Amino acid sequence: MTRLFTEREVTKMSDKPTRNPLLASSDFLFSLMMLAVIAMVVSIGAIGIVSVAKNGGSSVAAASSGSTTVEVNLTEFTITFSPSVVPPGNVVFSVHNAGTTQHNLAAVDLNKRTPFLDAGSHVLLDIGSVSTDVNVICEVPGHKDSGMKATLKVSADSSAPVDTVATMTNAQMDAAMEAVAKKFPAKTAGLGGQELLPTIAADGYKVFNLTAKIIDWEVEPGKIVKGWAYNGQIPGPTIHANVGDKIRIHLKNELPESTSMHLHGVRVPNAMDGVDPITQSSIKPGESFDYEFTAKEPAVGMYHSHHDAQVQIPNGLAGAIIIGDWKASTMKAAGSRLTDSNGKVDQEVVMVLNDAGTIGLSLNGKSFPATAPYVMKVGETMLVHYYNEGLMTHPMHMHQPTGLVVARDGKMLEQPYWADTIPVAPGERWSVLYTAKDPGVWAWHCHILTHAETPMGMKYMVTAVIVS
Repeated sequence: MTRLFTEREVTKMSDKPTRNPLLASSDFLFSLMMLAVIAMVVSIGAIGIVSVAKNGGSSVAAASSGSTTVEVNLTEFTITFSPSVVPPGNVVFSVHNAGTTQHNLAAVDLNKRTPFLDAGSHVLLDIGSVSTDVNVICEVPGHKDSGMKATLKVSADSSAPVDTVATMTNAQMDAAMEAVAKKFPAKTAGLGGQELLPTIAADGYKVFNLTAKIIDWEVEPGKIVKGWAYNGQIPGPTIHANVGDKIRIHLKNELPESTSMHLHGVRVPNAMDGVDPITQSSIKPGESFDYEFTAKEPAVGMYHSHHDAQVQIPNGLAGAIIIGDWKASTMKAAGSRLTDSNGKVDQEVVMVLNDAGTIGLSLNGKSFPATAPYVMKVGETMLVHYYNEGLMTHPMHMHQPTGLVVARDGKMLEQPYWADTIPVAPGERWSVLYTAKDPGVWAWHCHILTHAETPMGMKYMVTAVIVS
């Protein structure tokens, strides 16, 4: 469990490099956060064309009179109904793809489905007369397992509930946004990505011990999910090593199914590539496996499952492995382009992006307001390694300052470039230098707007940088 700090402690912390500090002074932080919120106001909605089509035995048509119309929103990766309970009778789904990639809606048991809808599209789906609950899914591969499944309740005793978001007044929406902002940074159990210290074996290997196990993980206050974790952390602990080190990663499997581990972006012998059943047998529950290699070159790498990966990775089985001194090498690559006060990186940050599984839209395993803020002083430089372990690209945007992009996938760019929005695709790692120029609280978030804010306020992939 992390502890909140007072405003005075934050000032003291800014005098030295620190990683993932948290603040407690809600009024102080809230007043500053509002400056960032003004620049982030999002109009939520989906604009599309109502169409009529036939697809796989299903009919898509205009709502008939006497039907109950249910508004259905599809996003990454949820399906929501309004109302969520309907009386028996004819039901028409008014389906909106409010996400950023293709989705569809299928009531498989009824053989009713929409076409695959592009982002922003809208279509009506008449599922006919129903008297029992209706189960629906998205049929895009992997989306159902990532959370896109839901049940519309059918009850003769219920009246359709009011959609609270649709009936919110402007004042109520403002109050809701203020309330959630004041909670930042909220306390939650568990902190991922902590550095894992090795033991030194008699044969000279640096040994890093990992255990894969399902745990209770608090994504945001009160939201506890079944996370798949290394050493009880989501993301897993960060591994640092030097070029030339002999490394042994001892992985013990305490999951209910087999697993394996791939060292993504790290040069290893083929037998250590972690792709069962090709380079090794799967690691069955209760068994262990040693991944051994010599670190031959610098890397900004991942370690993650390569067995039932569409479930195991989004649920949390991923972490960072960094080989070499990236603080020094990235500053050398930057040359004189930064306005840094001392020519050194003051803190190195790993930011793991996720959008699926039990964890869902998150930064380092947490969703706003439980994400961790970062503290800097004017003139200090922060090196950020973005890691995408999700299923879609996330354009990461810091409101200030502009970042100098220096490396991609652990390889230094021949020509570093400036960018304030960096698209990070699944599997990619981008290394970016940020030098603080102006004091204030600066929002830092995914710029897919539905990943950063809702009518109830900021949520999901949002944090802040506090500059003094």
